[in-house]
Amino acid sequence: MKSKGLVRSLVIAFALVCIYQLSFTLVSSRVESKARKFAGGDPVKEKAYLDSISDQKVYNLLVKSFTYQQVKEQQLNLGLDLQGGMNVVMEVSVSDVVRALSNYSKDASFNKAIEMAVERQRSSQLDFVTLFEQAYNEVDPNGKLAAIFATRENQGKIDYNSSNAQVIEMVRQESEGAIDRSFNILRTRIDKFGVTSPNIQRQQGTGRIIIELPGVDKPERVRRLLQGTAKLEFWETYESGEVIERIFEINKMLADKEKLEKAGTAKETLTKADTAAKSEVSADNDLMQKLAAADTASAAAGDSGQLSDAQARLENPLFSLLMPAIFQGEDGQTRAMKGPVVGTASAKDTAKVNKIMAMDEARALLPRNLKLLWTVKGRGDGNKFFDLVAIKTRSNDERAPLEGDVITDARETIDNFGQVEVSMTMNAEGAKIWRRLTADNISRSIAIVLDDYVYSYPNVNQEISGGMSSISGGFSTEEAKDLANILKAGKLPAPARIVEEAIVGPSLGAEAINAGLISVIGGLLLVLVFMVAYYAKAGIVANVALFANIFFIFGVLASLQAVLTLPGIAGIVLTIGMAVDANVLIFERIREEMERGKSMRQAISDGFKNSLSSIIDANVTTLLTGIILYSFGTGPIRGFATTLIVGILTSLFCALFITRLLIEWYMNKDKEVNFGTKWSMGVFSNLNIDFLSKRKMWYGISGAVIVAGMISMFTQGFNLGVDFKGGRSYVVSFEEGKRATDLRSALSGAFGSSPEVKTFGSDTKFKITTSYKINEEGDEVDALVEQKLYEGLSTIMTNKVDFETFKAERILSSQKVGPTIADDIKASAIMSIIFSLVVISIYILIRFRKANYAIGAAVALLHDVLFVLSIFTLTWKFMPFSMEIDQAFIAAILTIVGYSINDTVVVFDRLREYLNLHHGKDSKEVINNAVNSTFSRTIITALTTILVVFVLFLFGGEVIKGFTFALLIGLFVGTYSSIFIASAIVLDTAKWFESKKSVKG
Repeated sequence: MKSKGLVRSLVIAFALVCIYQLSFTLVSSRVESKARKFAGGDPVKEKAYLDSISDQKVYNLLVKSFTYQQVKEQQLNLGLDLQGGMNVVMEVSVSDVVRALSNYSKDASFNKAIEMAVERQRSSQLDFVTLFEQAYNEVDPNGKLAAIFATRENQGKIDYNSSNAQVIEMVRQESEGAIDRSFNILRTRIDKFGVTSPNIQRQQGTGRIIIELPGVDKPERVRRLLQGTAKLEFWETYESGEVIERIFEINKMLADKEKLEKAGTAKETLTKADTAAKSEVSADNDLMQKLAAADTASAAAGDSGQLSDAQARLENPLFSLLMPAIFQGEDGQTRAMKGPVVGTASAKDTAKVNKIMAMDEARALLPRNLKLLWTVKGRGDGNKFFDLVAIKTRSNDERAPLEGDVITDARETIDNFGQVEVSMTMNAEGAKIWRRLTADNISRSIAIVLDDYVYSYPNVNQEISGGMSSISGGFSTEEAKDLANILKAGKLPAPARIVEEAIVGPSLGAEAINAGLISVIGGLLLVLVFMVAYYAKAGIVANVALFANIFFIFGVLASLQAVLTLPGIAGIVLTIGMAVDANVLIFERIREEMERGKSMRQAISDGFKNSLSSIIDANVTTLLTGIILYSFGTGPIRGFATTLIVGILTSLFCALFITRLLIEWYMNKDKEVNFGTKWSMGVFSNLNIDFLSKRKMWYGISGAVIVAGMISMFTQGFNLGVDFKGGRSYVVSFEEGKRATDLRSALSGAFGSSPEVKTFGSDTKFKITTSYKINEEGDEVDALVEQKLYEGLSTIMTNKVDFETFKAERILSSQKVGPTIADDIKASAIMSIIFSLVVISIYILIRFRKANYAIGAAVALLHDVLFVLSIFTLTWKFMPFSMEIDQAFIAAILTIVGYSINDTVVVFDRLREYLNLHHGKDSKEVINNAVNSTFSRTIITALTTILVVFVLFLFGGEVIKGFTFALLIGLFVGTYSSIFIASAIVLDTAKWFESKKSVKG
């Protein structure tokens, strides 16, 4: 082996990187275990503990230390299906954007085209703007769009002379901008929501935004947060000095109130509460408390420097949370700071401050036209401190003096001093109000507020006329762009609605983790035992490489900050089975070389060299299917694809390098390496099966199954999942066993039609699917469906619970998919399968340079897909588990395609080798010899993979039962087609091409 030192260094470096990346997960687990022990099972207390240490150093690597928050950001995260949470796909209403761009035109042709485009979007893959353009051309072929869109707000972009193509381009750009601005607003809302490790990404080419919120247990709150209308406002403000005394009065009022309550056992209770609070307060917050106590000494009883922490909290209950905006002048007097900020608090204390300020006693002490809002942007160490801004309202009107609908444009610019600022333009009405507002507030601040968070509170230096203004505030270019986007969000209303939703409860997530662990351990043990039993010492080497492979998979996933999902665990289990494939190819080739009389060392060298081509081809084709699956998939399916891709690459690395290093280490130590036991060495030796003579029989068997399946597809069809047909599904649990027919009957009255009900593992869990009100939108519709579900099921509950308990404890998971996105998912699934077949066929054609190889591969793959589809359509009605055709099933189909082509390529590679060695021999004999020579590898790889997938099928949980069943069928069929179908097609197509040539000749 050349460059052995370099390879060894590469392996060591790779291992060290993986150890480093995985160390964050281990540290995070240790800290969270400590938090659980401290909380004693109280989730609120556990979260408070973790919040209190978020900025504390918990991991020291000598050269660098990391806080708990930094550790969390770099750990290997669990997907929603493993820890519970909410996955949402939101769609920005581009039709509303287009209406707004036209200034809500009343033109009949325009509105008719909008209606047609909305209707067509339900079943079309084209974007809304394209559909609108097509519809408008149909409604009014001679119509001029500039007459509709050339409004005052669109000046500088188009005019009355612009062509329809130019107008459509402007509409497209503005629509894309509106979607981007909606994305930014949603991201800001989610950041403020306080979810650990949220994920938000835009689905390019669509108006959709994918949001994942781990650990969320209140879906109604999330729906309100995400679907609420963005509200941009300009408010006058109070100066801090005008209200700071009232803030001090609230602090004193709270102190007096607590002193009155401090009697008897209350004192003991307070002491305990203060001790617990002290443990939760970070070092920075301790500093805040001391500063607040010192600054407010004149207002509080006694010298705060002499007080204990409990006493300080008792004397300053508000200022222990909120550091007032005051300072000590040169004369020693305490004064209010200039500006509208009245105080600063840590992020974890803002809710407590809000609760205090909402008290009736506190409201009575504050001006009636005052409301307090937090800044959206944190500052200080870790950006965890937020300012509380005093907003001045009009006593008779809760509306802001100026709202976002007056903004016509906003963009980031550079001022004369080279500083980044945001320039904005208003319409005529806005300019008039802005002029008056600035004139009335010279030397004061005006707060710019979005969704009740203050983004900026610039100081007004002079009256501003003309509707042009700029906002400065020490922005970076990125911050200025964000603020410009936020300001423009008020101009183009782009409401977003939830078109797909999936909720997984924590109990179902815990079950998934247990099922995944059992599957991984069980599958791993089976493979380890088999490899040692079949390959002896070489099997031990392969097992060491397998452990290294699993370690590398987790290390790479952690470095990519990937999310581990249940399908991802399935991908790891599948990788365990497939990881031995490269080793099997190498070991079988070494055994062949030894049978030819070569020495052990020479056989090993030639075995690695001669198997390299097959290994590369087999892994590249499987890798291509993984990439296609990643490109077309979303959510957990993308997690499966990620794991599969990483597993293929690490398996290749381990087989080619780690296995080789270990075997050569054995050889250099003069130790014998056995590549089989007595029984295994003779199992597949001297095979001479005539596979091709009965090929017409195999064609007939496959054809019969596929034809029966095709008939069934058109008669009874498939059991389509919610993601393909649209609707809502719920996994509901009962304390006692039930019958599906009873649930169906109970729900028929509530929903007005019979829903689909299937057992979900045991007779205490059921999956209920309904299309009730799926075409209607809004939070109230989701609540109504859940209420109907409760009403129907409550009639058969033995131990009845109230509605809130039912939602929290009995609904384990739920999913909603709108009809529009269901059509898109279906189209994407079909495209992914077709695309994978085409890409692999092209690769085979390029790699083997003969059309009959490409045709053989394509026919075999198509055969495998149709065979699995046939089994599903023929059996789904009487199988005891769900056999839905959903995104997970498509992932299984593509995995089957990858596995099958892996097998086929190995046969083709040996066939090409034999044809080059045996010129002039009968093609049928050469192909038979090639299939016989690779038969052992085909069977062993199939056996190991089927073993681990069977374990996954038995113990992987009900969620992926249909997925693993599809894999099992596909593995059998893929192995069968590689042996009996693909090579037969190569022979028959070669004969057909030769006959065509002879006819032409």
